[in-house]
Amino acid sequence: MGPSYNVAVIGAGTAGLVTARELQREGHRVTVFEKANKVGGTWLYDSLVESDLLGLDPNREIVHSSLYKSLRTNLPRQVMSFLDYPFVKRESGDTRPFPGHEEVLRFLQDFARDFGLMELIRFGHEVIRVELVDEVRHEWVVESRTRETESRWESKEEVFEAVVICNGKNTEPKVAEFPGISLMPLHQLSVTTTASKYMNIVSLCGSCWDTWPGLQMHSHNYRTPEQFENKVFKFMVHFNSIHAIPTMILGYYRQIVVLIGNGPSATDILREISPLAKQ
Repeated sequence: MGPSYNVAVIGAGTAGLVTARELQREGHRVTVFEKANKVGGTWLYDSLVESDLLGLDPNREIVHSSLYKSLRTNLPRQVMSFLDYPFVKRESGDTRPFPGHEEVLRFLQDFARDFGLMELIRFGHEVIRVELVDEVRHEWVVESRTRETESRWESKEEVFEAVVICNGKNTEPKVAEFPGISLMPLHQLSVTTTASKYMNIVSLCGSCWDTWPGLQMHSHNYRTPEQFENKVFKFMVHFNSIHAIPTMILGYYRQIVVLIGNGPSATDILREISPLAKQ
């Protein structure tokens, strides 16, 4: 066995847990930083969504997980197993070959417990800076912060000899870019215009944010389909008469939903929204 290093692992999801176990097996001193209060990373379901549903605002409060409530794996559990720790069926759990996300989280929690990784993890510690300060001596400064109150954070700097970043790649939405659709401004809609044609449009994983007046969101912030059912809308109607008074109309509609993308999540979301959407 070679020299023992003081190693920081950022993230306690799948990659972070496996990395921590392997480093510990090789005799290294491991500290795992985890922003959440549980292991699981992207498999830790969070019903909260970001204030900016498209994920474009750099100052938004970031929600790590992209899971929607009904999500199941698109790989069989045998493929998701570790070489020496199989993802077996449990009588009290989800026994389907393609289980729901809750079963994956339980698998990761069991893995962390069975290999004694829990005591290595600092929950509620968000890493905000990693910097190489001495290339010869392999010294890295890791700055982390913990929330003391709703508005106050406490930061701390520590030195490590190696850093492994395992924070995943699914938190930052990738938004499609293409020329926007030219739509009439809301205050110029005429009574001859079908409101749903211009107003009841939702874009998932979409663009056109400058010209599209409807709700827009990235699938990173999708959780359940109920938000697309019987929405209340209001808009200004200009009658084609010099004597008419602009009127604010309030009513219900079924939305036209546009999904951009054809991956597994798009298929799942399409199946859930279809019964609720107009088309």
